[in-house]
Formats: sequence, structure tokens, C-alpha cells
Amino acid sequence: MPRFLLLFLLPLLLATTCASAQTAPLNATLDGYDYPFPVKTLPLKIEGQALRMAYMDVAPTAKANGRTVVLLHGKNFFGAYWRETIRTLTAAGFRVVVPDQIGFGKSDKADIHYSFHQLAQNTKHLLDTLGVAKAAIVGHSMGGMLATRFALMYPEATEKLVLENSIGLEDYRVGVPFQPVAQAEATERKSTEASIRKYHATYYPNGYPAAHDQWLLPLASQTRSPDFAKVARANALTYDMIYQQPVSYEFGRVAVPTLLIIGQADRTVVGKALIKDPKTMAQMGQYPALGRRTAAQIKGAKLVELPNVGHIPHLEVPAQFYKALLAFLG
Repeated sequence: MPRFLLLFLLPLLLATTCASAQTAPLNATLDGYDYPFPVKTLPLKIEGQALRMAYMDVAPTAKANGRTVVLLHGKNFFGAYWRETIRTLTAAGFRVVVPDQIGFGKSDKADIHYSFHQLAQNTKHLLDTLGVAKAAIVGHSMGGMLATRFALMYPEATEKLVLENSIGLEDYRVGVPFQPVAQAEATERKSTEASIRKYHATYYPNGYPAAHDQWLLPLASQTRSPDFAKVARANALTYDMIYQQPVSYEFGRVAVPTLLIIGQADRTVVGKALIKDPKTMAQMGQYPALGRRTAAQIKGAKLVELPNVGHIPHLEVPAQFYKALLAFLG
């Protein structure tokens, strides 16, 4: 092959190789995809099924303060996207526990009745197994709904509660049309990298950052796996959990110190694509108002509003997020 042709083709070959490495199919439990810290599994038995719940348990890298923080991921994510938050917290002396809930990440994709009560109980069992009697519970997006349920079920085990752009600050059943699980599952089965990318782009009002691909591509790669039917089923069942099990009517019962960190440009609505009425669409997902209303419902809650920030402050404006989080944890 002529040298000039080789020089021309080499960058293309390297780009193709890199793209293939990024998008190689991953199975339902992301085997072959490395998390930033060692992953262990907790055996569970739910509805007669033997299941594995994956988690990271990361020791402090500075002088230990004897306290633990639990980080709960969102629906379209997995524990690894907390990487820099974990490093920040462990550098401040905290032990950090990061579970992948059943149905997500490296945990099993079970065909069960999903409930926030069950996920909270699983999380409590994990903490009991690890010898953690009390922890600060931090939840992002769907993780905020789970964190709220955990704090309601186990207030004695919840030192503090942090909700980062939690979904469920409103009842989606009020404005989002119902869809059966079978319909949701059929939609999930049609997912592609392009459709996932389009949805994730809505999280960033100031433009999608290329760095987010590291959290998107593993999910996209699952769509090309023979295991994807299991992933799609779990995605549909957990969507139904969010829709059917609101926590928005119970914030007044939260009895632990609470911080809400709310990106003001977030307009996330679970099931938004099903809304056809423009007036309903305009009324939902208004995070500035939802954050203030929720903070008013939780006695003594603190609210940190982040102007012009979207759904994932810990990725979009990490320095602002860490400042608010560490100040609250004390």
C-alpha cells in the first residue's frame, strides 16, 4: 500500500476501532464494563428469585470522619456516574456506598413487581450487611424518590437527606396519560443509541457535553445485546413504578434534615412524550416552583437553587454541587 494512502487511512481506521470499542455490545449486567471502584454483589431473594445487587463500598482517602454517605442513581443511569462525587466525598473523610438498584447497572434485571418500598428495603439490607447503622442518603432523579421513601421507612437510619433534581416532586398521573407496561416495554425495545442520545441531551440546557458519552454509551451498547429484552422489560417495569408510586404527597412526613439541590433549567417530566396537550405540558416539570413547594413541605428543609442548570448538577456544575453538598453534610 502506498505510504500516502496509509497515512490517509490510518486516522479512519483508528477512529473506527475506537468507536467499535466504545459501542461493543454489553449484556444486561454490564459485564466487561469497569466501574471506577471495585464492585461487589449482595445476594437477595425477591419473589422466589435469587438475585444479585451490585454495589461499590469506597473507603475514605483522607482521615476518616466515621460517617457514611449513600449515593442513589437515577433511572437512566448507574452507580458509576457518581465517580467524581465519590472521590470528593472520600477525600473529605466519608465512607461512600453506591448501590446499583435491582433492574439497573450491574445488578440483575429481574422480572418482578418493582416498588420503592422494596428497593428501600434492599438498600437497608445492604447497609445492615455492611455494618452501617446510619448514613446520609443522597438521591438524584429517580434516586430522589427512592431516597425519600428510604427516609420515610427508616428515619432512624437516615442522618440527612439530599435530593438532587429529584423526579417525583409532582404526581405524573395528573398530567401524563397512562400506558400499560406492555406498551412501555414495546417502546423500550425500540431504543437505539440515537434515541437515548436525544433524550439525554434534554438534561443539558446549555448543550450536550461530549464527556457525557461515557455514561450514555454503556446504555446504548446494551441495545445491541441479546440480553436487551431483559433490560427493556426492567426499564418498562421501573417506569411503571415511578408512575404508579408517587412520593409527592408525603414530603410533609419527612422528619430528617433535608437539602434540595435544584437545577433551575430542568424540565424533566417522566412520560413527557405521552403528553399531547400543550397546556398540560407547560404546567409540568417546572423545577423552580417544584423545588420551592417541596422545600416548604419538609420542615426545616434547605433549598439550593442553581440558575441555568439542568437535570444533573453533579455532572454539569460539579463544583457548585460539591460546595452545597459538603456544606450541608458538615
